This record gives sequence, structure tokens and C-alpha cells, in this order.
Amino acid sequence: MQPYPHRYHVAASAQAEGDVVVSGKDLPALQTAPPLEFGGPGDQWSPETLLIAAVADCYILSFRAIVGFAKLSWISLTCEVEGVLDKVDRVTRFTRFEIKALLKVPTGTSEDKAKRVLEQAEKICLVTNSLNGQTHLSVRIEIAPDSVA
Repeated sequence: MQPYPHRYHVAASAQAEGDVVVSGKDLPALQTAPPLEFGGPGDQWSPETLLIAAVADCYILSFRAIVGFAKLSWISLTCEVEGVLDKVDRVTRFTRFEIKALLKVPTGTSEDKAKRVLEQAEKICLVTNSLNGQTHLSVRIEIAPDSVA
């Protein structure tokens, strides 16, 4: 890992009408539009959905970063995030992030240990640590049949 501070650069461009194009060095460009809730088409990434995707992505990457240290065997992790956008003191902002994590682990895995690692991933996620909205994590752990830790 490189020393801090890390700097990330992106650019966005648009014409008077149409999509916004978001790009970054050595990254594929993304076409974005307002979400359906703000009069957009609802079939493209928007700033709102990109933010929620960043929460989900960061949670899984945080889990991956610590699971080896915890010596926890796992099969798969699925993360669904719901972001709640609301008006607070006449300011529109995300007020809550509901993270639902489903971790599949081999037979013989300690569910308590798996839960602790999932909770630690939420605590170290730099995206949620950078946001004002409250974050709530709910986890589910499934023991995969016929698997060994």
C-alpha cells in the first residue's frame, strides 16, 4: 500500500442535454443520468446509485482485507445496500445506509467469529466512515452443505 494521503481524480462532462460522462485515468467512462426519483430515465447509473454502490463495494473489499488476518474460511459474500435520501433542515442528504450482508461459510466455521469479522468490516469501511448518514449492518451467515473449513 502507498503512504497517505491518497488522491483520487475523476472528471465529469456534459452537454446542455443528455447524459453526464464520468471518467478517470485508465478507467472506463460511465454514462450517468438523474435517477427516476429526480425525473431521470431510471435505467442508468446516477450519483445516488454510484454512492450506494461505493458503500457495497467498499464493505466487501474491507471484509476481504481483514478476513485473512482473522483466519476465517469463507465461500462467498453478497452485500445489498439501501440508501435513504431525505430532507433534514432543508438540506437533501443521505441519512441512513442499510447494509445487508450474506456470508456463506464452510461447515465447521464459527458463526460468532464470522459475525465479528463482518462487523469489523463495517467499522473500517472508508466510504461509510466518510459519510454523514448513519450506517446499520445486518448479517446472515449460511453454512454451506458438504463443505469443510
